[in-house]
Amino acid sequence: MKGASGRIRIIGGQLRNSRLDVPDLPGLRPTPERVRETLFNWLAPVMSGARCLDLCAGTGALGIEALSRGAAGVQFVERDARAAQALRDNLARLKAEGGQVAAVDAQVYLQGTAQPFGLVFLDPPFALDLWTPLAQRLEQGGWLAPSAWIYVESPRQVAPALPASWLPHREGTAGDVRYALYRRVS
Repeated sequence: MKGASGRIRIIGGQLRNSRLDVPDLPGLRPTPERVRETLFNWLAPVMSGARCLDLCAGTGALGIEALSRGAAGVQFVERDARAAQALRDNLARLKAEGGQVAAVDAQVYLQGTAQPFGLVFLDPPFALDLWTPLAQRLEQGGWLAPSAWIYVESPRQVAPALPASWLPHREGTAGDVRYALYRRVS
């Protein structure tokens, strides 16, 4: 891929060991393999047939990993046109069905007509501090199924203010990253 800075690997499911091209873009920070492996071990009982939203998708590694492991579909939302195109290219090359890419800002996307998702990946660019506003829009805008799972990735020292209905399920740290899985209670 022209302008690619590297490749990352899908670690499980039908696309296991497939590589994703990663464009060289400022602030693009793919979720590390070890973190993805842990997260998808946690999510294994709920992956089959899940409808997912990969908000601030970046490389799309989380959503593509979900498709690889049996998710029914993933809506990818990525504001950077180059990252969105790289994501489309990776989905096409891997013949990963069920993925749709919206090249739009996450906050703008969440102003649209809501469709509830059972699993949401919330991993915005760390420098933009969008966890709380995006979480509020997800919760108040009808984007979450009643018992949705929400994955949140943030800097290790940051504890985002999240809706009270998001109960912590599991969490961990890896390097400078804090990752947590929440379960929504309605």
